[in-house]
Amino acid sequence: MVHPLDNQKHLIDVEVAYALPEQQFLVNLRVPLGTSAIQAVEQSGLLERFIGLDITNIGIFSQRLGSKGMASADVYVLEPFDRVEIYRHLSLDPKEIRRRRAEKSAQKTNTKSSL
Repeated sequence: MVHPLDNQKHLIDVEVAYALPEQQFLVNLRVPLGTSAIQAVEQSGLLERFIGLDITNIGIFSQRLGSKGMASADVYVLEPFDRVEIYRHLSLDPKEIRRRRAEKSAQKTNTKSSL
């Protein structure tokens, strides 16, 4: 007979995170050893909550899966306490943000010098 606690030994705790500009959603899961990052996302319920969620851009602790030598999300096997992050597309291009910031700074400088 298999004791119920024996099955608990083969489970790990992980977290799946998704953030909107104004709110973050965290889902704590207990998953079997050998679960991939994409499987955890599927089990989190976030795909049902956010219809059309793009799961091609997933990371672990700010390390994007599938880049810089990292395994892809369907291959990466989760470790205890991993945090799976679902990334959104940027609303503005980083270059555009820097350009706007520089313009704003230049306007402040011009305003101060004219006083």
